[in-house]
Amino acid sequence: MAIRTRMTMAMIINTSITPMADLAPNTALVRLMTWLSPAFPVGAFSYSHGIERAVHDGLINDKTSLQDWLVDLMNHGSVWNDAVLFAASWRDTGGRCVEESELGEAMAGSKERHMETMLQGNAFLQAVEHWSNAESSVAREMPYPVAVAMVAARNKVACEPALAAYLHAVVSNLIQGAVRLVPLGQSHGVSLMAAMETQILAVTERAARSSLDDLGSAAIMSDIMAMQHETQYSRVFRS
Repeated sequence: MAIRTRMTMAMIINTSITPMADLAPNTALVRLMTWLSPAFPVGAFSYSHGIERAVHDGLINDKTSLQDWLVDLMNHGSVWNDAVLFAASWRDTGGRCVEESELGEAMAGSKERHMETMLQGNAFLQAVEHWSNAESSVAREMPYPVAVAMVAARNKVACEPALAAYLHAVVSNLIQGAVRLVPLGQSHGVSLMAAMETQILAVTERAARSSLDDLGSAAIMSDIMAMQHETQYSRVFRS
């Protein structure tokens, strides 16, 4: 299937794997913008996903090296696994996402990666209780992509736009961290977000049609950076 060049309003209400009637386009769009806004209280701004250590070691030192790093994460690393878990959690007919939660927690390859996904997931579930379909009875131990996907499904937000918005938020957060760490100019950050748009949409389409059998990471250097960040003497970010 050809890669979409932009997310249209039609994506909000049309996706081949939707098992229920979706929200009206504007409602779903506003809801996604709220949940995945930098202002939503999950603490995403405090995590660099190991990028701080990669900058420290000179592996990321400009816009090009940062883009290469992000592309690898999205296609072969932890962000790809998060996308697969997101799609599987959205489709979970039981609505509790037990298997996906256990897998997501087990696949966090370092102490800080575990903290990053679990604390953000728990914070998201607490903050999203303002929406009636979030169900406050859900246990507070759930990886971030699983939590967002479960709440999106319960609120009848279609899978692909929800996943695209989630990936956009993750990439945007990492770029903003790198803008401060490398450092890069704000114009470079915006330019990189534009360049990553095609990647975000391509990974969204591929992950939306994936299964848990497609989980797997080969971004070994990113995992090593995340482990080494735990003992870094001076740091700005929590991961």
